[in-house]
Amino acid sequence: MKITLNRINDDFLFECTNAQGNSILLDNTSQPGAKGVSPMESVLMAVAGCSGIDVVSILKKQRQEITGFKAEVEGERIPVDDAKPFKSITVKFFLEGNIDPKKALKASELSFEKYCSVSKTLEPNVEVKFEVFVNGEQV
Repeated sequence: MKITLNRINDDFLFECTNAQGNSILLDNTSQPGAKGVSPMESVLMAVAGCSGIDVVSILKKQRQEITGFKAEVEGERIPVDDAKPFKSITVKFFLEGNIDPKKALKASELSFEKYCSVSKTLEPNVEVKFEVFVNGEQV
């Protein structure tokens, strides 16, 4: 796996591109007019995307009818020398459809305990927690 990063303005805007040519913009979001996400925001996005792919894949294999899927991710950071790494990350999944809540919870558990490479990469330094909501009800 390989990505390339290219600076695309005179400040802090970078384009990161994968081998298939897909890209995202990274920027220093503490500066006014930022046009991309911060690198730390991209870590939260990666956790959401990785675990989201897992959960949807598992539920589809179980023939659950997903009509809506959303995740919200929050990270708590702590100062360590001059850096501010994540101390903990909380992922909230919001699923809609004809979905067995127990299967949604189990799919989420499997993602974080077994399949999500992003959250596994962050262990053991970052505590990753999750909550699951199906049709507006917390599981």
